[in-house]
Amino acid sequence: MSDLTDAEYSLLLTFRNALRAFIVWSEQEAVKAGLTAQQHQLLLVVRTHNGGASVRDVAAALRIRHHSAVGLVRRAELTHLLERHRDPEDARVVRLSLTPEAAVILERLSRAHLDELQRAAAMLHISEDFLHQLSADFLQRLPGLYTQGSPSA
Repeated sequence: MSDLTDAEYSLLLTFRNALRAFIVWSEQEAVKAGLTAQQHQLLLVVRTHNGGASVRDVAAALRIRHHSAVGLVRRAELTHLLERHRDPEDARVVRLSLTPEAAVILERLSRAHLDELQRAAAMLHISEDFLHQLSADFLQRLPGLYTQGSPSA
């Protein structure tokens, strides 16, 4: 028999529903901005990698296969969201950067997402300090998450 309480099950359901609602809202906001949800994630990955993300970084962060990341990056280039640059220290590596247009779109989306995240946290009675700690803990585990199992297509 489980030692979990009805309140704990209810908390998990509420949290999962809030996450799903946020994801659906996020996908709709990306479409309004002229992006797919995956393109929005791609822009976040590229923006947050100092020195520019590589296609390998994109594949790991989005948990997709390398060839899927290559296709996503190519489509983003064709729509003038990304630019490719050779790594100055290793010419074999291609680095990605946002175009000025993509940077504007991403900033607008990010502001809206941070506002929505704060509203969701308030509804769930989660403090901003807790969100920051959760984020820090999660980011520390990211390298391990990327290497566990193989990413799916």
